[in-house]
Amino acid sequence: MADQSPDPVRASLHGLCPRCGAKTLYDGLLKFAGTCRNCGLDLSTFNVDDGPAAFLTTIVGTFLVIGVLVLEATVGPPFWVHVVLWVPLTTAVVVGSLRIAKAALLFFEYKNAAREGRIVDEDRP
Repeated sequence: MADQSPDPVRASLHGLCPRCGAKTLYDGLLKFAGTCRNCGLDLSTFNVDDGPAAFLTTIVGTFLVIGVLVLEATVGPPFWVHVVLWVPLTTAVVVGSLRIAKAALLFFEYKNAAREGRIVDEDRP
């Protein structure tokens, strides 16, 4: 099968298989499929897990807290407005950014043939 690999931005934004470019990367909201249904690439061998979760949550949280503080300082809405506005927005932004970041990490792991590190013992043959 010819390599019809997509570019990293498209692959990350659309959840495309890094080998064939089919939209088969995810099997749920944040769970990778076991294999690509189009080309058969074994996606379970990639070690992406939730690596970007803490990093993205910190970044997204910082910007959202700034938004909360600016809204509170300028408009001063009731508490329920904050709950109705910020809870769904935070959830959507964190989940959306996790999908993109996890897809990007898997894409670059595939492109660079990255594998788990191993210590080479020079005394062994």
